[in-house]
Amino acid sequence: MLNRVILIGRLTHDPELRYTGSGVAVSNFSLAVDRPFVNQQGERETDFIRIVTWRKLAEICASNLGKGRLVAVEGRIQVRSYESKEGERRQATEVVADNVRFLDWPKDKQSSKSPTEDFSLGGGDLDLGDEDLPF
Repeated sequence: MLNRVILIGRLTHDPELRYTGSGVAVSNFSLAVDRPFVNQQGERETDFIRIVTWRKLAEICASNLGKGRLVAVEGRIQVRSYESKEGERRQATEVVADNVRFLDWPKDKQSSKSPTEDFSLGGGDLDLGDEDLPF
């Protein structure tokens, strides 16, 4: 079985950083990714894909990325179910990233990081319990 995805796109908003009850960092952001073809009207459509990062990678993304930044994300697709505030059962599809590569310079250009700085979890699976999940 294989579940790998690689995306290149721009952040639609600044990453949101939170910590689980047990102190594990998790950040969320969305990428705008253009489709490689045009529709019948000659316009290129865009998909907005939710990205989740964990632990140190979450903190790095939250402190170094912002709306409009161009990044490459590598990870796996995850589909999860949850109950809404109204009590309805819902599903969410997102990419759990284990590698984020910054592809452009920050707008303020005061960062000394390379535009292709690569941040990853260093391989291996995450051992997360239910108490570590933010939902």
